[in-house]
Amino acid sequence: MSTKEKLLALVKASPEIYSGEKLAQALEVSRTAVWKAIRELEKAGYRFEHTPSGYRYLPSDVLAANEIAPGLPADLAIEIKPSSESTMKDAKLAFAAGESTPRLLIAETQNAGHGRFGRSFFSPKGQGIYMTLLLAPNKTFGELPQYTLLAAVAVCRAIEALAGEYCEIKWVNDIYLKGKKIVGILSEATSNFESGTITSVSIGMGINFAIPQASFPAELQVKATSLFPDFEPKITRNQLIQKIWEEFFALEAALPDMGYLEEYRKRSFVLGKQVSFTLQKQHYQGIAQAITDEGQLVVATESGPITLHSGEISLERIE
Repeated sequence: MSTKEKLLALVKASPEIYSGEKLAQALEVSRTAVWKAIRELEKAGYRFEHTPSGYRYLPSDVLAANEIAPGLPADLAIEIKPSSESTMKDAKLAFAAGESTPRLLIAETQNAGHGRFGRSFFSPKGQGIYMTLLLAPNKTFGELPQYTLLAAVAVCRAIEALAGEYCEIKWVNDIYLKGKKIVGILSEATSNFESGTITSVSIGMGINFAIPQASFPAELQVKATSLFPDFEPKITRNQLIQKIWEEFFALEAALPDMGYLEEYRKRSFVLGKQVSFTLQKQHYQGIAQAITDEGQLVVATESGPITLHSGEISLERIE
């Protein structure tokens, strides 16, 4: 461990004030080295109270692999970048380069993040969670779990467990809190045509964690919010990331148990409501009746029931 890593571990262990001399003795370095380590940590986003007696560590929300890893699969590789064009693109490049899987790619900000149908995703630095889980299932399409549904339930469970907020799901991949979107999920797969197997799956998430409501673009303020819109988080992003994937891997390990699907249905705020959508350039209206075991949405229209598949349509209106 570097001096700054050792110093950080030491000061995080206790709320007491540490003098420069005490830190230097404990770490067996000079006081100048302590001062430099504090400066480096502050540049990285860690917060310290500077007092006449020394330094006190203050709660800091800096993404850190060692705080995310506990409780997750031992072979999960975790990569954190200060910025990224898109963590989904990072996942594709990692797979093409033969990097190990499972792999979790996280960025402090994205400059080209997107959701379904190429829609851009608002990604302010340090105020959101932008990540993609890369898997290499090597299964046929029919053998694959409903990864988007699993991820949606995992996110809702994690938020409820850590923040005490009940979230709902807008079919198929958006998480809503108090009527506004806080999470977008995107799943993409690549296949081997000759073998008929899915070689990689990327599950991307953009989470509005602690974005002041006024900071959203004008067009998003009425339909999007964040988990902590007052910018006073009760938890850290590391804690939420860890809990989301802990829940996800637990749900995946429990398969073929379909309990997650029943929970997905219970959290839906689409079922039983009138929706409108466009399919193959034709406009439809109807009542959302059911979500199938394959994750499809069944809508009762005047011309009969229509089964919608993920990626085909975008719901335009919910009443």
